[in-house]
Amino acid sequence: MVNSSGRDALSGTFHNEAPKSPWGSGSDRGGAGGDGSGGGPRNPWSVPPEGRRSRPGSPSALDELWRRARSGGGLPGVPNGTRLWLLVLAGLLGIWVVYTSVHPIGPREKGVVTFLGRYSGTLDPGIQFTLPAPFQLVDVVDVGNIRTENFPNSGDNLMLTGDQNIVDLAYSVRWDIRSASDYVFQIAEPRDTVRATAESAMRAVISNTTLNEAIGEGRSKIEAEAQAAMQKILDEYGAGIRIQGVAIQKAAAPSQVDEDFKAVTAAQQEAESNRNNANAYAQRVIAAAQGEAAEFDKIYEQYKLAPEVTKRRLYYETMETVLAKTNKTVIEAPGVNSYLPLPALRRGTATVEGDTKGAAK
Repeated sequence: MVNSSGRDALSGTFHNEAPKSPWGSGSDRGGAGGDGSGGGPRNPWSVPPEGRRSRPGSPSALDELWRRARSGGGLPGVPNGTRLWLLVLAGLLGIWVVYTSVHPIGPREKGVVTFLGRYSGTLDPGIQFTLPAPFQLVDVVDVGNIRTENFPNSGDNLMLTGDQNIVDLAYSVRWDIRSASDYVFQIAEPRDTVRATAESAMRAVISNTTLNEAIGEGRSKIEAEAQAAMQKILDEYGAGIRIQGVAIQKAAAPSQVDEDFKAVTAAQQEAESNRNNANAYAQRVIAAAQGEAAEFDKIYEQYKLAPEVTKRRLYYETMETVLAKTNKTVIEAPGVNSYLPLPALRRGTATVEGDTKGAAK
């Protein structure tokens, strides 16, 4: 009996009870004990039979991490509290130091350095290093660029000339930076200063120039004088600016009287042309007279050496010139007629020969 009951017990053990895992059996997940009330604990990684459930209004995982970080609990694997903020501040400080200490200066640029607001030096092209801001600041200036200012911006630009006339003048000014430090510190508005200086210098030059010079051949002189006057004023300011050149683009009378001035200009040009033609004719006449006088002087020198011979030669030359194209009769002595009427003789000979030929026939 004992042996029989023992076998039955073992048989029940191996055949009637299913093996169990630490998280419960498969039947526990779907059976009555699947909710943890019986048959052992449920696998925490398995999906509940009724599916995933979320409670309305419950915070997400990201919200939970942010709440823990704000409350000082920290994030997994990240330093918490004051240490985290110190690391963030150190990183931002390092970026700021690098950004304000390294300065790439272009080949056409200069860097003006200030130390606590005072000028301390100029950086040449290349990668340059300074103390971080706000201790040292760098103002990069393009010194290789040639800037152009056009006058006027629009409309007419009327100026009073030295002969009390009015001229409409349009011109341009080219300039660049000669000293970067002076350009940054000596003047507040460089471009406005250049424009004001250009207008002042040009008006001063035009006030000493006549209208004909301004609209005619005097342009190059006006440009040179205006450039010199502008450079002198800017040097007195210590502006660090160099005037490259001044170019007059238009110089004419005001539009209201432009047609009349064109007519006057045309008349002046015609008068100048006539004057030149008259001068050329006078030069030709004078040259011919001088040549004849020189020839007479030569003849007179020969005449003084042999007066009779020279007079006879002059007589023969003159008569040869006068009688060259006229009919002439030559008489050698009184009572002797040496003139032979050759045309009549030719006509007589021709008549005699004709009669002789007719008789022979």
